[in-house]
Amino acid sequence: MYTQSSIKNLTIEEVVEIIGDIPQEENGLHIHYSKSRFKEIPIGYPFRANAFTFILIIKGELRLQLNLLNYTINAFEIIAINQQMVTHVQEMSKNLEIVTISFNVDFILRNSINKSDIDTLDFFTANSIPKLKLSKEDFKVLISVAKILEQNNRLAKNNPYNKEKIIHSFNLLMYHYASLLKRQYPNIEENLSRQEKLALRFLKLLNENFKQERTVQFYAAILCLTPGYLSKVLKHVSKKTASELIEEAVIMEAKLLLKNQTLSISEIANELQFSDQSFFGKYFKKHTGYSPSKFREINFKS
Repeated sequence: MYTQSSIKNLTIEEVVEIIGDIPQEENGLHIHYSKSRFKEIPIGYPFRANAFTFILIIKGELRLQLNLLNYTINAFEIIAINQQMVTHVQEMSKNLEIVTISFNVDFILRNSINKSDIDTLDFFTANSIPKLKLSKEDFKVLISVAKILEQNNRLAKNNPYNKEKIIHSFNLLMYHYASLLKRQYPNIEENLSRQEKLALRFLKLLNENFKQERTVQFYAAILCLTPGYLSKVLKHVSKKTASELIEEAVIMEAKLLLKNQTLSISEIANELQFSDQSFFGKYFKKHTGYSPSKFREINFKS
């Protein structure tokens, strides 16, 4: 059961501090490696990180919820989590050996990483990407590149060509993941880099503002676009309009908050900044077919 009044948003820096890791040099990028390190789950509550994360299991088993869906990730498997997802770690085996690579939008945009060349847009924009099973060779490649990336990200900034080594190692990692994704799920579509960057900026803004702002006009104005053009681009990139993505973010947050039996419907309406409980109830029912109380009764019985 949740103990927070709302779902925590954590930065990469906050996650690093919580798990007791050492901060690394490149802002917005962190590689974590641990072997049977944690006696208990370090983050035991649902949270939303402001980063995209690859989770690669070397040994053992990790069970978690991503937007209320249950996943079990085993050795020689990798899963990608985007920054919109609410993550709740359920269980980790005592022999867990894991590598995580986390990076945020600022790191991507600051380093002009061209994702259209590596077909990874679906990782950045989709609500769910299935875990990938790795062959021994693919596993070795990913581990090797992750270790090189970690090593360079721990070196002093004045190390010659260190920034270039980080960017190229990161790109190699992304290329290899994209290759695996394309092989196992060949229908991943290619999109233009300009549209990808726009989608990334929109998703970042949405993640920061969806509780307060639910109009397309708000996001379009910040991005210096017309609402129609913004929705057209997002429809091409994610198969959803701006309105649909906004509504989806609000409803997902509402569902996650409804799981917390200690929160009243009125408190949830207030957390999501609806004018009153009645308006929230009508909004939720319009998009789910159920009142908030009925949805809670059906899905989250004690």
